[in-house]
Amino acid sequence: MTPAFERLQQQLKQLPGLGYRSAERIALHLLVGKPGDLPALINALEEAARSVRRCTRCGNLAEGDLCALCADERRDQSIVCVVENVPDLVALERSGAYRGVYHVLHGKLSPIQGVAPGDLNLAALLTRTGAGEVRELILALSNDVEGEATCHYITEHLPAGGDIKVTRIGFGLPSGGGVLYADSVTLKSALDARREYL
Repeated sequence: MTPAFERLQQQLKQLPGLGYRSAERIALHLLVGKPGDLPALINALEEAARSVRRCTRCGNLAEGDLCALCADERRDQSIVCVVENVPDLVALERSGAYRGVYHVLHGKLSPIQGVAPGDLNLAALLTRTGAGEVRELILALSNDVEGEATCHYITEHLPAGGDIKVTRIGFGLPSGGGVLYADSVTLKSALDARREYL
């Protein structure tokens, strides 16, 4: 293949979820299968790079100061769901089960990987909770050591004497899943998060 093709493939391979073969297929599709689509794709990428930034309040994707969710007056601004990354926010939004707002940390604490509190969007969260407008904080972080450490850090740094209810999303068996094939961590989480049936 040509050097330009190889460079394109290498750039595509850096995207999450794309390996060598997937990057090769996409590059061939763009250059051979649909070369007429390239200008529109290039324009969309350039426009997104110019326009999309982080919401100044929550860290979600925005084209202005606030994202569409923070600017929506119909959402309950007093309930804040804390997530690790924007894809987590998208997944929760897709469920249609939540009508509050979010706060995106853009990661979780991990001393082993060199991720400290200053590397995350924690200061803005603590500013929000300190303003007295947050009634409930829902911690929707992953169920692992780093997620737990991040949850602990957040709860330890909430304003003293504040009236903020802190909850954690439940973990356990997926809907339609069975006990037989679940791992021990999932089963422990499911038992810990059990609730009254009747």
